[in-house]
Amino acid sequence: MKRRDFLRNTTAVLGSGVLMSASLPSALLAQDAPVTGGTLIWGHSETTQNLDMHQTGTASSGRVLQNIHSSIVTVDKDLNVIPGLCESFEVAPDGLTYTFKLRAGVKFHNGTTMTSADVKYSFERCKDPATGAVNFEVFNNVAAIETPDDLTVVIKMSAVNAPFLSRLAENGAGVVMPVDSGPTQGTNPMGAGPFKFVSYEVGTVVKMARHDDYWDGPSYLDAVEAREITEPTTRLTGLRTGELHMINDIPLDRVGELQADAGLQVKTWFPLNFDFVNLNHTFEPFKDKRVRVAFDMIIDKEALMEGALWGQGATTASPSFPTSAAYNKGLKPRAQDIEGAKALLAEAGYPEGSLNIVFKATTNYPYHIETAQILVEWFKMAGVNLTIEQLTWADWLSQCWVDKDYQMTMMNFFTLWESDFLYFSVWNSTGAFNYRAINDPIIDDLTAKARITVDDAERAKIYQAVQQQIWDESHDIVLWFRNGTIGALPAVMGLDTVVHPNGSNLNFHKVWLKA
Repeated sequence: MKRRDFLRNTTAVLGSGVLMSASLPSALLAQDAPVTGGTLIWGHSETTQNLDMHQTGTASSGRVLQNIHSSIVTVDKDLNVIPGLCESFEVAPDGLTYTFKLRAGVKFHNGTTMTSADVKYSFERCKDPATGAVNFEVFNNVAAIETPDDLTVVIKMSAVNAPFLSRLAENGAGVVMPVDSGPTQGTNPMGAGPFKFVSYEVGTVVKMARHDDYWDGPSYLDAVEAREITEPTTRLTGLRTGELHMINDIPLDRVGELQADAGLQVKTWFPLNFDFVNLNHTFEPFKDKRVRVAFDMIIDKEALMEGALWGQGATTASPSFPTSAAYNKGLKPRAQDIEGAKALLAEAGYPEGSLNIVFKATTNYPYHIETAQILVEWFKMAGVNLTIEQLTWADWLSQCWVDKDYQMTMMNFFTLWESDFLYFSVWNSTGAFNYRAINDPIIDDLTAKARITVDDAERAKIYQAVQQQIWDESHDIVLWFRNGTIGALPAVMGLDTVVHPNGSNLNFHKVWLKA
């Protein structure tokens, strides 16, 4: 069946049927006691871009580095902030002082013992503009970092920053590195995580070995090899032949097939990430709200999700985690209205046939290419000539992320469960992830106001208003949440411990291989 026929005929709508948990053969539910040893071969669906945890902005790198580093605080399964490398923390009633009591005896991979000096060094390095840290602005209101003794860190704020603790719970900001290790973090990442970095063959494999002195107990596995296999079919073949123990991102059209295979394990969860179509706000047509809204109206989000994701997700108009108090439940995706879109474009001075748009899509996410191919047909119906330029992941990062050399593109974001991280980083005019050059004073004011709003309920309302503004202006076109998937051989135990509460990071601390 041709894709256009599939889209014309499909009426499937995914909602409550989104997969929420592991789907494992019943024989695996009663697991033996864990054993130590073995190397897990993981077929990683993406390539690692930067080994410096402060500098990396990609989830693909974070999935690997999550195993090498530990943060001062982390989150539980309900995304509540809990101690990590600290054993306790306290926030002063005025919100201007944070006191952390560190765990004693935490060992870095180089054998040194973590002290408050390492925390001070790590946070100041992240704050320093010269570092190029993507989360530098987390520390904007930090006036001083004091270390009264080896196990105490006191952070004094110049102004209230309500999301500060939750921002530290993401490794990029809260990770603790040994003093003076910054210059070599990009080539030899070193932290206090469950695995030590061994080597990286660029674009091929990252090797990690067990850190025997890990503060939370040594891992069962001797080692993990993250083999970077971006082609979905090749990744799946590697699992079926036993060359790989585990893969993430099962090909979307093969999930059901693997779930029916009694010889494999399948873990699914929701959500893995959100996807959105990006419009470059420096490109003249997209400076006009009418054009942006018209482009939103061209897209049938449900049909697109079925056609490009094979139903492995759920449409949304908000990028907030669905379980978040900040999620704006009142927002709904704009309905497809081709004639209405044509009228808006004509009103903006772009009659049928006058707009020629290049859509840059990365082959790193095959379903992005399929999305673009589907969009070509709808945009043609609306009188817009849409052409596709396919880019490797490295080229997409260089052209779209860094140089902002694109007109229209598509991207997904992982791990942005924390509202400040999400809305300030991605939509504030100064945000580290604002590669669309969005400059909306209303969003800037709201995201700044949220940072000084201590009451959780009131802060959630502010973020709901941010979502409304993004939707009203069609700054981006939010499409869907995508399901996460892992396929594994029966020998892989502890699979239910792998996925981080943020839905993206993978941690192999409690995984083991059954003989």
